Amino acid sequence: MLENMFDALCSTLTCVPNRDRFLKAEGLQLMILMLKEKMMSRCGALKALNYTMSNVEGAASCNAFVEIYGLRSLFPNFMKFPKKAKKGLTETEHEEHVISIIASLFRNLNSANKARLLQKFQEDNFAKVERLMELHWKYAQKVGAVDREIEQEQLDMNEDEIADMRDDFYLRRLDSGLFTLQLVDYIVGEVCVHGGDEANHRVHTILAQHKESIKNVKKVLREYADTVGDIDDKITRDLERQRLLSLLSEL
Repeated sequence: MLENMFDALCSTLTCVPNRDRFLKAEGLQLMILMLKEKMMSRCGALKALNYTMSNVEGAASCNAFVEIYGLRSLFPNFMKFPKKAKKGLTETEHEEHVISIIASLFRNLNSANKARLLQKFQEDNFAKVERLMELHWKYAQKVGAVDREIEQEQLDMNEDEIADMRDDFYLRRLDSGLFTLQLVDYIVGEVCVHGGDEANHRVHTILAQHKESIKNVKKVLREYADTVGDIDDKITRDLERQRLLSLLSEL
């Protein structure tokens, strides 16, 4: 019953005017309360926050969320999955929603609130940067495994067959966590470029410890920019691509 109620709420939040109503009715405050209390409804609250804060239409909700101290309740969910949760979201779904919310915050916050978000990644000796890179490895390994499977399959195909299967291959990569990896690496890019020299150095150090470099992150972001064409609205699509390309140029 509770899950169905949250599904209905998320469905209504796809309509932009309903996001304004949700904000005015203090819906954000209620979702934050659910995150704080660690209730069963926390799963639904994360999902609803993801819906109301997504895309450019979520800018008002994103800024309000920071101003009512929502980051305090969000980041404990970023740092770990609630192991005691027997119902609701899986660990992967939980991570997808939290990562998507943080990515939306980086896209939509004004400069003052974005500074508060970046400050979170500097706390506790950059513990959240460490966690961010853990998620990078996790999803990079998942996508990499599927990429290797696809490469092996393509050895037995001609060019026409590969072209016919291109969409299927891409969907398989998405199912393996490609979009989540893209969002994670987008956040990595934001932290490196705007989070200060120490945060940038920490990211590069962690990458080097795993025998990687920032080039791996750039590769993911470049593909992300290329696939933004899936967004229906041309103006939004062009702005999003330009924002990603600008971030890439500064990495």
